[in-house]
Amino acid sequence: MQDETVIEHLRACGLVARGEVPRMTPLSGGVSCDVWRVDTAAGPIAVKRALPKLRVQADWFAPVERAESEVRWLRRVGAFAPGIVPTIVAEVPEEHLFAMRFLEPAQHPVWKDELIAGRVDPGFAAKVGEALVGIHAATANDPAIAADFDTGAMFHALRVEPFLLHVAQHDAEVAPRPRAFAADLEARHVALVHGDVSPKNILVGPGGPVFLDAECAVYGDPAFDLAFCTTHLLLKAVWLRPHAATLTASATQMAEAYRAGIVWEDAEALMRRAGALTAALLLARVDGKSPAPYLTDEPDRTEIRTRAKRLLTGADADLYAGLETLIAGWPGSRTSGDQ
Repeated sequence: MQDETVIEHLRACGLVARGEVPRMTPLSGGVSCDVWRVDTAAGPIAVKRALPKLRVQADWFAPVERAESEVRWLRRVGAFAPGIVPTIVAEVPEEHLFAMRFLEPAQHPVWKDELIAGRVDPGFAAKVGEALVGIHAATANDPAIAADFDTGAMFHALRVEPFLLHVAQHDAEVAPRPRAFAADLEARHVALVHGDVSPKNILVGPGGPVFLDAECAVYGDPAFDLAFCTTHLLLKAVWLRPHAATLTASATQMAEAYRAGIVWEDAEALMRRAGALTAALLLARVDGKSPAPYLTDEPDRTEIRTRAKRLLTGADADLYAGLETLIAGWPGSRTSGDQ
């Protein structure tokens, strides 16, 4: 789709006036989509379009209908927590394209960029945990929401297969554990899951976190969201060594804030699942179909791989001790003994 076609769709939605030629600026859309800033006469908007083939080295195709799922997630969450998601202003489902109110980077920097710059605030991570558990608590055990997000096939294509099953297929030593986690994820339908809770998809807003990119949304296991974000913080603790202590402290505070809000099931059981999933996801971000792009130094990759495989092949007591225990043993943690 050319830029002119995008503008025509925006014009049909009433966002661009007849005869107006707005400026379109490509933004970073990650591996899964095209994203533009479109400066219209009424103000800037962000426009997003799903790609059928993701921008990774491996052949990774995913349903473009995930754009409609993302819109549903943003609208659903925005109905009860409007401050933590951007506002949808238009949708073109047949083109798997939608537009959102643009949030200026000066007031809404990307959390990942803040972490890379060394501005690591464990208090903000706690707010992420509070917001995330609020979403899960508000949507837990709701048959209507479950019906709206019966998107297991999409979640399989975007998360289960490229992260868990890809590792199991290529590493016989650890294969039983990722396969078991995959089966459990696909069988557990508890709450509305974002599916891509990563620092690159969270803005540091004036009032707290703002969540983006809910392409993987599914009614599933909320432990996945907590594990996915924790994984990114722990990976960065290895990558950004000077900030390892505050990054692991951020993971700890996020986990503690999340645990405090679990009201729909036994908190200990969820935190054990989150710990087990984190171990598997750590390995997947090194050896899965979508490795973390910033982990370019082989010593870092080797360290993460070794630690993750030790967790995945160790005794059940080690793996299922809980997320907090896993974080406490990670390099940079004040209790890990690795400083």
